[in-house]
Amino acid sequence: MRLPSLLAGLALAVISVSTHAASTLDTVKSRGTLRCGALNDMPGFGSPDSQGTLRGIDVDFCRAIAAATLGDANKVTFVATSPLNRFSVLQSGDVDVLIRQTTQTFTRDSQLGLLWAGITVYDGQGFMVRKDMGVTSVKELDGASICLLPGSNTEQNIATFYQANGMRYKPISIDNADALRRAFFEGRCDVYVGDRAQLAANRSVAPKPDDYVILPEVLAKSPLGPIVRQGDDQWLNIVKWTIYATLLAEENGVDSANVEAKRADGANAEVARLLGKTPGLSKQLGLADDWAYQIVKQVGNYGQIYDRSLGEKSPLKLPRGLNKLWTDGGLQYAPPFL
Repeated sequence: MRLPSLLAGLALAVISVSTHAASTLDTVKSRGTLRCGALNDMPGFGSPDSQGTLRGIDVDFCRAIAAATLGDANKVTFVATSPLNRFSVLQSGDVDVLIRQTTQTFTRDSQLGLLWAGITVYDGQGFMVRKDMGVTSVKELDGASICLLPGSNTEQNIATFYQANGMRYKPISIDNADALRRAFFEGRCDVYVGDRAQLAANRSVAPKPDDYVILPEVLAKSPLGPIVRQGDDQWLNIVKWTIYATLLAEENGVDSANVEAKRADGANAEVARLLGKTPGLSKQLGLADDWAYQIVKQVGNYGQIYDRSLGEKSPLKLPRGLNKLWTDGGLQYAPPFL
């Protein structure tokens, strides 16, 4: 979650748009694999399972893009990224897309030569404390020591919040996410601040997860999603509609188990179009007719992806909340597939 202090330097790394314009899909197809900038140490977003295979919601959307473009969700090369290099590896062309729990902000959208292609997780920054502190509200944390990543938007939000509420705090700045997490669990600070899903992920790998509680207040909005380079509208649309396809599938009751039957049935016109029954509809995107079918068949719909990564079928067990479909009172919404 690096912020404007890094943006000027990162912007210098932006290479000319003409180098990448309208060529990402051709590059991916020629290479035969999607290069996806990702996390490899954050449960729920990107971390290895017991077999060493990366799992998580960000990882699944990398696989979904591979399914759409190459017909095979396994044709992904995951490139581990850090808060310091995540934008530069995309700007330089080392990866085709960046999906690694990164918040969309005005300065990032306007100064880096990059674009967010949609929101896969509506999150918010929150606070985690030890349960034995007996704290139930952030307002009880006057004078607390807080573990922070220097230069992050979280750091700015904390300063603004404490100043607005006439409270004091002691920042413990550690410029490494793993070291920051260890510092909190070793008791070197009272409070750990970050995206609420990130806090839940870190709590899940704590020596004693039940010893920690995430407070109810939300410090700031944190919309997370895939990022692409500016200047390649075709690729932007492919990544964007990959997200939409998973949402439309869930909205229409299509999942990885019944997608074959739904495709054969053809009773729902939008589902028929989505699953490739209208030849040539996706020609302008450079995709096969069955690209969305491949996403759902190989990776699943949005609900399946969320549930196994962050939701009830995951160790994190985070409620969908704002990530429910719009029909269920959430913010997840896809345009019509026409």
